[in-house]
Amino acid sequence: MSIQITNVKIFTPFQTIGIGEVHISNEGKISYVGLMHESERQFDQTINAEGYSLAPGLIDIHVHGGHGVAFGLADLKESLRKYSQWVVKTGVTDFLLSIAAPDARTLLELIQAYVPILENGMPGAKALGLHLEGPYMNTEKKGAFNPAWLRKPDMKEVNSIIRAGKGWIKQVTMAPELEKADLIAEVFQDSNIIVALGHSNADFETASRALQSDFSHVTHTFNAQSSFNHRKPGVIGAVMASDYVTAELIADKVHVHTDAMKILYRCLGYERIILITDAMSGAGLPDGTYNLVGQEVIVRDSHAKLTDGTIAGSTARLIDCVANFHQGLNISLNYALQAATHNPAKLLGLQDKLGVIKEGMDANLIVFDEEFNMHFVLVQGKIVYQV
Repeated sequence: MSIQITNVKIFTPFQTIGIGEVHISNEGKISYVGLMHESERQFDQTINAEGYSLAPGLIDIHVHGGHGVAFGLADLKESLRKYSQWVVKTGVTDFLLSIAAPDARTLLELIQAYVPILENGMPGAKALGLHLEGPYMNTEKKGAFNPAWLRKPDMKEVNSIIRAGKGWIKQVTMAPELEKADLIAEVFQDSNIIVALGHSNADFETASRALQSDFSHVTHTFNAQSSFNHRKPGVIGAVMASDYVTAELIADKVHVHTDAMKILYRCLGYERIILITDAMSGAGLPDGTYNLVGQEVIVRDSHAKLTDGTIAGSTARLIDCVANFHQGLNISLNYALQAATHNPAKLLGLQDKLGVIKEGMDANLIVFDEEFNMHFVLVQGKIVYQV
């Protein structure tokens, strides 16, 4: 169905078009973006956006679930469909499933079970693939993970994981200081799997070598990583001193202080920061007790913590992280949106399809007001949510 969206402020996000319009073809592609003009073309539907804002759909590359869904538990297909239909209402049109398992066999079975589900697609937001958060992470920086779920890298297991994933594993989080981590990272990288440095107690030198080699990305920067000291810069120092690495940021104002976000922004710029939620099953629900990677998590006043007080994922929506990044750092909305649209798309090698509003791109679009409330969400040119 062809669609015309008019009377809308467009954030591409590389430029702002005051009041313009976007045309969407029958194939679900963007066929025009620009100023409003008289057109002889007939559309199946015209949406008057009433001066609201239009941006590319948000892409969350690190999320464990939400709205009662914990990835890896219960009926995998139905729970993923439920999550897909909920999260799209928040402006997320594409996401990676972050998963973990207690042992090698369970992880392999979980990957194998998800592959046909991913191949068949979702009704709301699109699942782009899997992110394995672990199991090759340092127990000294386990965060909310059960240490029994973490182990040293094993080449045989890695090869089995890659085969089982059939191309759907897009990212793996790993600690570079572990034995054979450099060899394992090379194998993942050769299989077009992004290797992210995370849950690591590495020193500055080890982290720097990793980030100059096959570790091209950083998992939830500042969290579960060796901290910065002027004599021992640690992982944080290696990230801020890096020239090319991209870094995740949970901009929920719980995981990272606003001024720490400013420091990261000044070191990496808006082009290398990727906003994520790291959300867990309690996101979008009232306070209560929920599950995250096999641990009991208590959510109170939007804070998710283990019983010992350890922060355990978040209850954030990605659009709120965009708003916090924009308002807290006093940067342009285009810059904040890029960190949740084009930047993750580029990391995944999908920058020719997603993350930018221009002709030929998939029409994954969001229309929202000044308070970041969603009014319309489109996935591949289909309206999947509207107020």
